[in-house]
Amino acid sequence: MIFVITGPSGCGKSTLVNRVLRDVEDIQFSVSHTTRKKRDPEEEGKDYCFISKAEFEQMIGEDKLAEWAIVHGYYYGTSRKEIEKKGAQGDLILNIDVQGAQQMMEKSKKAIFIFVVPPSFQELERRLKKRGDESPDSIKRRLEAAKKEIRHYPRFDYIVINDQLDDAAMELKSIILSTRCSLEFRKKELVPILRSFSEDL
Repeated sequence: MIFVITGPSGCGKSTLVNRVLRDVEDIQFSVSHTTRKKRDPEEEGKDYCFISKAEFEQMIGEDKLAEWAIVHGYYYGTSRKEIEKKGAQGDLILNIDVQGAQQMMEKSKKAIFIFVVPPSFQELERRLKKRGDESPDSIKRRLEAAKKEIRHYPRFDYIVINDQLDDAAMELKSIILSTRCSLEFRKKELVPILRSFSEDL
């Protein structure tokens, strides 16, 4: 199963995803490609694959991306190869922007789409300023983008309000674990169980 996590910049989705990867077994992280510079303490190949604009545009031209978007002046995208390789091994979690999530909705009907929101616009602004790695103009652009992105919440399967981190992380983990108990997810496991009930005692 593919779990697509998105939300406005600064809502805390990356922190929540890291909690899930730490606490939930048998789930992998889809590493996105981006043209922005690496931030501390990000790691190449673990948090993102950092590539040049020319390399990214070549991937677009060769149709190697399942989704991509220009966000705050930089390219971000998910390679088809990443999804195919890791998706074949089990559950996969994507941490992508709202534009990318909307593209995935058109291509992956069986994925679970989760929208993370901050408790308020004011709190989102405080978190962006607290980062300390954004200019005032950059923060302003992100906040303006957030006002537009938040309007897309009705299209998502689940909403996680990231007010208290522990509570929000528990909600996100609960969504993943409950999905694993759905009929669609457990059909293969059910086959031998149901067969055993039809055997003569």
